[in-house]
Amino acid sequence: METTSLISLSRQTGLRRQLEVVANNLANMNTVGFKGENMMFVDHFVRSSGGENPFPQKLHFVRDVATFRDTTEGEITQTNNVLDVAIAGPGYFAVQTPDGERYTRNGRFQLDQSGQLVTQEGFAVLTEGGPIVLGPRDTTVNIARDGTVASETGQLGKLRVVTFDNEAALRQVGNTLFRSDEAPRTGDKPTVVQGALEASNVQPIVEITRMIEVQRSYESLARFIDREDERIRNVIRDLGQLA
Repeated sequence: METTSLISLSRQTGLRRQLEVVANNLANMNTVGFKGENMMFVDHFVRSSGGENPFPQKLHFVRDVATFRDTTEGEITQTNNVLDVAIAGPGYFAVQTPDGERYTRNGRFQLDQSGQLVTQEGFAVLTEGGPIVLGPRDTTVNIARDGTVASETGQLGKLRVVTFDNEAALRQVGNTLFRSDEAPRTGDKPTVVQGALEASNVQPIVEITRMIEVQRSYESLARFIDREDERIRNVIRDLGQLA
């Protein structure tokens, strides 16, 4: 296969991966606390034969090396559900999973059968002293802006909101769950909003536009590869006839 076809194929492979990322963003545009992703590409230049041209044209292979996360804050919307909690500004809620401690911006919490505060997946929401459990007399729950949880019986704990020196290094293990190889820091002054949730930061119009552009580029490259295959077949046929 010629260099031009290989280059087109490398770009097509990257576009297919980018399409998967865009599709995942769109699928989670209504997921609480979801952070959109995008692709990072690297070009590898190859000097093509330019004859007597002192500035021969350069072709380049394309390689997708990673995805990067948009960590900007999503819009905070009021829900008036007392167990819905949003973080205004930096920080993540710490939760306990079977695989260890994980972190999330999805504050759609609930109570399990034992009265423990958990995520939608059933993971325990951590306070500075461990999980938090509400009793039968804890009928009115108030969550202060610093994360302190209280009821008629008194203070029940303080939500553990953590930050990271390198937020981009967080590794996604679910749509809204992350893990980190570095130790988190307890937020100095977290701002917690009760009765509200942070929406996904995905912008649907932007993602749909990107999807259309990617699809058009992919189809254009597919047509180019077909034309190159046809050209090579014609050359082989003509050479065969001359021989």
